[in-house]
Amino acid sequence: MERATLDLWVGFFVAAGIAALMFLALKVSNTGAFETAQTYAVNAKFDNIGGLKVRAPVKSAGVVVGRVGDIRFDTQSYRAEVVLNISSNFKFPVDTSAAIMTSGLLGEQYIALEAGAEEKMLAQGDSIKITQGAVVLENLIGQFLYNKADEPTTPQK
Repeated sequence: MERATLDLWVGFFVAAGIAALMFLALKVSNTGAFETAQTYAVNAKFDNIGGLKVRAPVKSAGVVVGRVGDIRFDTQSYRAEVVLNISSNFKFPVDTSAAIMTSGLLGEQYIALEAGAEEKMLAQGDSIKITQGAVVLENLIGQFLYNKADEPTTPQK
C-alpha cells in the first residue's frame, strides 16, 4: 500500500512539472494561449515589411502594446497590409505613425508606434496612414557601395 501512495505522489509531481514546463514554453514562445486581454484591430500598409511575422510585438516607447494579427498583400496598391491587434488598455490618436524596426542589428522585427497629437483615438477597423517600411540591410549596403563607386578619386602624389 505504501508503494502505491509513493507512486501516486511521484506521478502527481511529474504531471505538475510537465504542466509548468508547457506553461513556460507557451509564455516564452509568445503563442498567447494564456492571454485574455481584449484587443482592437487597426490596419497599416507598408511598402516593405522585411522579415516581419505574425505575432511580432507592437511597441510604443519600448512597451509591448499589442501583436501583429495578420499580414496580407493588397493587390490594388501592391503593398503589404498588416493588422495590428492593440490591447484595449492602450489608446492612440488617429495621427499615430507606425514603423517597422529591428531589435539590435540582426534581431527580430517589430512595429513601433509613435503617438500623434490628435484628440480623436484609433478604433476597431481604423487605418494608420503614416507608415515607414522595414530598412533592408542589403539595400543599405548596396547604396553605400554605389555611392563609394561614384566618388571621384584623387590622384596619389
